[in-house]
Amino acid sequence: MTLAATKERKAPTRVLSYAGALLETMDAALANHANVFIMGQGVDDFKGIFGSTTGLAQKYGAERVFDVPLMEEGMTGVAIGAALVGDYPITTHIRADFSFLAMNQIINLAAKYRYMFGGSMSCPMLIRLVVGRSWGQGAQHSQSPQATFAHFPGLTVVMPATSQAILDMYPKIIARHPGPVISIEHRLLYNLDFTVSSNAPAIPLSTYIAREGKDVTVVATSVMVVEALRAAQYVKEAAGVEAEVIDLNSISHPDWELVVQSVRKTGRLVIADTSWLEYGVAAEVCRQLMLREPRALAAPPTMLGMASAPCPTAKSLEDLYYPSQHETVDAILAQVRGVGHGVALPTERSMTEAFKKFRGPF
Repeated sequence: MTLAATKERKAPTRVLSYAGALLETMDAALANHANVFIMGQGVDDFKGIFGSTTGLAQKYGAERVFDVPLMEEGMTGVAIGAALVGDYPITTHIRADFSFLAMNQIINLAAKYRYMFGGSMSCPMLIRLVVGRSWGQGAQHSQSPQATFAHFPGLTVVMPATSQAILDMYPKIIARHPGPVISIEHRLLYNLDFTVSSNAPAIPLSTYIAREGKDVTVVATSVMVVEALRAAQYVKEAAGVEAEVIDLNSISHPDWELVVQSVRKTGRLVIADTSWLEYGVAAEVCRQLMLREPRALAAPPTMLGMASAPCPTAKSLEDLYYPSQHETVDAILAQVRGVGHGVALPTERSMTEAFKKFRGPF
């Protein structure tokens, strides 16, 4: 599916923040489906999980939007039981790291019911995980575990990169997806504004082209899609390089043929993920490409992700830990022009310089 090809199409548009899109979809889910309820730490407080559930407890009552104890495994078990008897739970973890405490419930139970009972039982539910990142989250609040969850059959894993992706995917997931869906939402995206359209081609529960190009393919996830689009604009203006940006979007069920077609066209590949490279999404992209089109690349791919260590707490070290706009632009140019490309790079060294300022405490 190509979104760029329809950019000339006239449609009603509006500006909506990532958090605003989450709030709209959560509100609509409660309004349209009597069996939906939302549970999680802080979903009913005045900040409402960074604005994504604000006011919903007051609007729908404590029976449908409620806080939970610091007991992730137990509360995930409650959600699974509710799903099995016909309710639709939306569970939220204010940090993706907290879901590790519920791994037994998610992986050994929720993911496997349809398999263990021959399809007679299912566990439809949405698990929202917020990825930390920025201003000193440290080693235990910054992990991005998409590759871990995507490794297990029975789980659908998505990483919406824009407000439009949330508006298009969440209602479909809640209305009819038969199994557990894990959505990883990046904290840096929450305060970003996006243009959305009710008539735009729907972003699929799979993979799509966010920007067309002919010189190099950039496969990205989550906030790195936004970084890739910014980098693509920079290299076009600075060097005339046209980068094609693909939002992998669904980590567990991507459209690999779309990726292969793009690499066939460009012959060059940059992969930008939000997590570690070892045994991760970037490695899987390379594996799929080698299985399907091993001669497509004119040069070895470049991979961007977190440094191979737990995240440091110090802001100065954190800025070095994550790939910057400087590194993203350099990777794209090096693929097309070589390491000594000679193009001036952006001075920006951290995503936080462009995306958000400290807003604490979470």
